[in-house]
Amino acid sequence: MTQNLITAKPETLMGELREILRSNRISGTPVIKEDRLVGLISIEDFIKWLAEGGEKCMIKDRMSTDVKVLYEDEPLTHAVSKLEQTDFGRLPVIGRKNGRLRGIITKGDIIETLLHKLEIDYHDEEIQRYRASHIFEDIIGDKVALTFQSYVKGKDFNLAGEASSGLKKTLERLGMHPLVVRKAAIACYEAEMNLVIYTDGGTITVAVQLDKICIDVEDNGPGIADIQKAMEPGYSTAPHWIRELGFGAGMGLVNIKKCSDKMDIKSKVGRGTHLKIRINVKNAQHQSNVE
Repeated sequence: MTQNLITAKPETLMGELREILRSNRISGTPVIKEDRLVGLISIEDFIKWLAEGGEKCMIKDRMSTDVKVLYEDEPLTHAVSKLEQTDFGRLPVIGRKNGRLRGIITKGDIIETLLHKLEIDYHDEEIQRYRASHIFEDIIGDKVALTFQSYVKGKDFNLAGEASSGLKKTLERLGMHPLVVRKAAIACYEAEMNLVIYTDGGTITVAVQLDKICIDVEDNGPGIADIQKAMEPGYSTAPHWIRELGFGAGMGLVNIKKCSDKMDIKSKVGRGTHLKIRINVKNAQHQSNVE
């Protein structure tokens, strides 16, 4: 909100309002008495007064007294909603406890603030992308890998997809080829959903190197009795309630294999599963160039 306010008093003459609006380049102003809001006067009110003859009178005779207000501790979304509902260009902001005028918020204030925040977020993201994309150049070694791990909680569909989403964002910041990012994100998502659906949880460990991405997924779940059967499209052991949620279609391992250059899976019933996914960076880049 704007806090350095231009205000008017109820006893100010309407004839003086023209100069207040013109010199401050505003289209309206709150009317206050002893720091308390008593009304609003706008350029529309001034024009209407002129059209009706412009007889000498005070602002209190022409101002709007049915004023919609916001409290200073309200979320900004309330301001957006109220401005939209009332079709007003501005809303006074008052203190909830003392009722004193604290500021004015306009549609322009909100747009300007959001644009500024978007600009800051954009620059921050660009800086992070630049730093991340040069990380391998700054590290000296015969073999360098960036490794990070995520824990996935079983049966928690509210958090499902966070690990794969984080991987996608990280790979984009590292400047990886879009096809590499897509393959890794899909493979990781399918593996993550298997952890959520079939186990009590597990870990996803990703090692990013210049030439390849290694994704290791481990859990201590029920294991897979028949891996070959599980690799068949459409085969699924997901319970009915999982299918009603739109998951467990039996394409998880199939999609992982399609997105990986190498996939290895080992599982023991009652002890858990270890899935290894390998994506060769150069292969994906070459495939993209051919396409």
